Amino acid sequence: MTTRKHRGRGTLVIVSAPSGAGKTTICKKISETLDDLKTSVSFTTRSARQEEVDGEDYCFISEKRFRNMIMRGEFVEWAEVHGNLYGTSRKRLEKIIASGDDVILDIDTQGARQIKKTYGGDGVFIFIMPPSMTELRKRLEKRMSNTPEDRERRLKRAVEEIREYKMYDYVIINDLLNSSLRKFEAIILAERQRSDKKDSAWIEKNIIRR
Repeated sequence: MTTRKHRGRGTLVIVSAPSGAGKTTICKKISETLDDLKTSVSFTTRSARQEEVDGEDYCFISEKRFRNMIMRGEFVEWAEVHGNLYGTSRKRLEKIIASGDDVILDIDTQGARQIKKTYGGDGVFIFIMPPSMTELRKRLEKRMSNTPEDRERRLKRAVEEIREYKMYDYVIINDLLNSSLRKFEAIILAERQRSDKKDSAWIEKNIIRR
């Protein structure tokens, strides 16, 4: 476990990838490895998969409730992906960041673009890339919940998302999971050592003025 020695405002870690590239698995495992790193649970209108738990993987809600939340401005970002709506709660996100914890946002490229406009340089943007489109197809075929039509739609969308990779600070090619996790952890640890505004107050108080 790696813990931050002092806490200012937490950092946003925005992670995107095509469906099937493995970002959800990576995000879950890295949040179990590093202390002070939380995963933001998104709201969605899609149905839960067999292994998913409401409130842990996603908050599964009706489209009516989701659209009411949009009208009330409760999402810091939201998007329609593969016919379903996904969004990040502004209140939940701000609560985690204010506590000093870093937070992972597992979102698509549409949502990442919205976050970039809102938070700008305060976020760390990571794109998870599949090793090849052939491998991506194989991974999607293993998902029993995907119909052939849904799979082709996801592959087409994958090409569009991969074209957005230059918007991100880092790219990890997820060929071997353990290797990808080490790279992800190295990025987080390096970002935590950056000399930036959120550390200045702590340094002034505890080091310079002692």
